[in-house]
Amino acid sequence: MERLTLDTVYDAKNVLSKIARTTSLTHSNFLSKKNNVYLKSENLQLTGSFKLRGAYYKISKLSDPEKEKGVIACSAGNHAQGVALAAKEKGIKATIFMPLTAPISKVEATRSYGAEIKLIDGVYDDAYKAAIEYQKETGATFIHPFDDNDVIAGQGTIALEIYEQLNEVDAIVVPIGGGGLVSGVAATIKQIKPTCKVYGVQASGADSMYESIKNKERTELKQVNTFADGTAVRLPGELTYNYCLDFVDEVVTVEEDEIASAVLTLIEKEKMISEGSGALPVAAVMFNKIPLEGKNVVCLVSGGNIDVNILSRVINKALIKTGRISYLTIELLDKPGQLRDVSTIIANHGANVIRVRHNQGGKGTAINECYLNIVIETRNFEHFTTIINALKEAGYTNITTKE
Repeated sequence: MERLTLDTVYDAKNVLSKIARTTSLTHSNFLSKKNNVYLKSENLQLTGSFKLRGAYYKISKLSDPEKEKGVIACSAGNHAQGVALAAKEKGIKATIFMPLTAPISKVEATRSYGAEIKLIDGVYDDAYKAAIEYQKETGATFIHPFDDNDVIAGQGTIALEIYEQLNEVDAIVVPIGGGGLVSGVAATIKQIKPTCKVYGVQASGADSMYESIKNKERTELKQVNTFADGTAVRLPGELTYNYCLDFVDEVVTVEEDEIASAVLTLIEKEKMISEGSGALPVAAVMFNKIPLEGKNVVCLVSGGNIDVNILSRVINKALIKTGRISYLTIELLDKPGQLRDVSTIIANHGANVIRVRHNQGGKGTAINECYLNIVIETRNFEHFTTIINALKEAGYTNITTKE
């Protein structure tokens, strides 16, 4: 396998200086509990993600005859925007294949850069197959989103920036989809500072690299299921799999509600918008998936192109995960004043009722019994437990809760 050299990464840095931003590295007081945590804000990169780096560097290397035939790419959104903008800057025709599952906002953003969009039924891998067939028909250059050394070199420029911004970096936590970003970052930083750890993070519903490393061979998932659409890849790349074997210290997974909690934390505590994929490293740190303590840890927030249509659902999921929205059902006698009394107890303990439903008794209950289904806003799980105990002390003993 052709190895990524530092010379290539530095060449990519020089080329990208014409277009890409040097994104900030900021310390996070909130996340710095076990470690000193820093956020590398690639969500503020042009097009809203790191993908511009690899796409632009790859396209810059094309010959004039290749440029005349145009470029083809496939992507759930971020790589598509990177290729579209790079092609526009170089005056090249771009045809982008995107899965129907791609957020409308990403599709429209890609189209706004002048690319021709072809929507394909399925996920990323289905769009990839269609793009390859089209490439054979047209002779255009396929710009792979991750399994290409020039693309990987472009992504590796992030590691150069991190090292320049924080010489004392001990670990970098990176999201993984197909593996291009983590390959570039890991292969680069290990050549500059071999002692720096690199941890890859995947959603548990799209953990193809995690499974591949565990099985010691590239493993294709039957399906992927995650709102972190930027990392929803069934089969990792051949190059990237080998880079991960050689340079990545460990790959861990996080659950959907953990990702949602990370998205909310970035919004509330860091005033930073991240898509699900970009929040994977923060989720890994928040939920203690990284086996480090007292170190300088960089979380690479890789993108901020979250679909606003799902943002409210993501936030709601995070509120439930962190105990700030709670559900309880109380079985009690159906008589006047019960709702008032229950509400008073909840209010006196500083919580807020946001939804209530009264159900008269059903199967297995007495004629004069009913159920109150209540949704309340609480500070955390401890606060919720205090309220439950207060209700029980007031005589409401038949209480059930759910997440």
